[in-house]
Amino acid sequence: MKKILFVTSEAHPLIKTGGLADVCGSLPKALTELLQDIRLILPNYQALKASENVRFLTSIRIDNRNINILETLMPDSQVIVWLVDYPAYYNYPGNPYVDEQGEPWSNNAERFGLFCRIVTEVAMNRINQDWQPDVVHCNDWQSGLVPAFLSLEEGRPSTVFTIHNMAYQGLFPLTSASVLNLPGQLWHPAGLEFHGMLSFIKGGLVYSDYITTVSPTYALEIQTAEFGYGLEGLLEHRKEFLGGIINGIDLDQWDPEKDPNIFQCYSAKTLGKKLLNKTALQAKLGLPIEEHIPLFGLIGRLVEQKGIDLLLDCFSEMITMKLQFVLLGSGDKVFEKQLQEFAELYPDKIAIKIGYDEALAHLIEAGADAFLMPSRFEPCGLNQMYSQRYGTVPIVRKTGGLADTVIDALPETLGNQTATGIVFNEASPSALLEAIKRTLILYSMPDSWKKIQVNAMGKDFSWQRSAKQYLELYQKL
Repeated sequence: MKKILFVTSEAHPLIKTGGLADVCGSLPKALTELLQDIRLILPNYQALKASENVRFLTSIRIDNRNINILETLMPDSQVIVWLVDYPAYYNYPGNPYVDEQGEPWSNNAERFGLFCRIVTEVAMNRINQDWQPDVVHCNDWQSGLVPAFLSLEEGRPSTVFTIHNMAYQGLFPLTSASVLNLPGQLWHPAGLEFHGMLSFIKGGLVYSDYITTVSPTYALEIQTAEFGYGLEGLLEHRKEFLGGIINGIDLDQWDPEKDPNIFQCYSAKTLGKKLLNKTALQAKLGLPIEEHIPLFGLIGRLVEQKGIDLLLDCFSEMITMKLQFVLLGSGDKVFEKQLQEFAELYPDKIAIKIGYDEALAHLIEAGADAFLMPSRFEPCGLNQMYSQRYGTVPIVRKTGGLADTVIDALPETLGNQTATGIVFNEASPSALLEAIKRTLILYSMPDSWKKIQVNAMGKDFSWQRSAKQYLELYQKL
């Protein structure tokens, strides 16, 4: 049995802004089910939703500040959660990283710097709990300084650093290094310095014993200039200690056989019932109720990374085709406005819902026939896995985790029953349009379409599978 300290800035259902929270909510649970001894640690934000009892665990003094550590459990699980409680830094409303205007909190370097210091004390068994981890597993830039701080300690635990998205690096002005009182041994270009700035993510990339990312393809992509954001050289240098493990999905939360958020539950054996979700979705979003018109869905952040601009460039041609399109998401205000304008012009074809709505997300996954993910890059992606589980055919660009989890419907893969979606290569409107046309042709062939659905619904995207790979890694360390 391994003792694992799992370090994150968010974990569903306690607090969530994106896919990081899904991973950090599910992986510790799956590791606990494999009988490992886990502590999950994160800041005690104002918006944190702890449903279990929260109790005082201990107090620790760092940089002339008294910081409390509280203890609770992950809702519906036995995973122990430690909360770093320092109201001056974490008791802010709403989002953990940005204010109401979407601007990063001005003291993020101090907030997450302090968090990393506390994690280091916990990792070195200096909080009077008589519990020292064998492995400290850090996630994304917010915990990047932990492997750096631990590199200076005698008898330290092993460290793993997981990159969920290289685009977010935790870069701060030079002055932050002195504000954080960083040890001099860490402050140099081969350490935490990045072009005259302080880089939190470099702490994880330089000093951890092993780096993982959330898909094998993304692990290769981040060693190139296109995806490495200036750190590709460092990642290539460390490639012996870098690998990809595909995320799992929460099979309890995303299960078409017992999903309380959908209109009609169904399985691969009762696929005909899926149609009732389609008509419920059409009704809910004010689209004409038409069983035989293919309905395309998209849920996600409305940013260039997700290829929303490619989709907008396809709209004028898509509206001439026999299809309907629904979208749920928010992001770039320009994209939001353009999408809404199209929906107003073509209310019988396009329905747009700006914002996020968990129940509607489930209904879209169940009710759509096909699901669009034209991402420019996608470290892992979750919706393509949800879609396959719901028999909703994903249309994805061949990148990152999308390339690793969706098998293109070609004569050969249809023949050997491995096809689970539609894959296109180039990040261009024409390639996306081609994929949409190919989808319409397949949709018009009910036998082939059903084969793809059934293949997809049979795939194993469980966290158990991923957790076993992480456990093998911890044991190697």
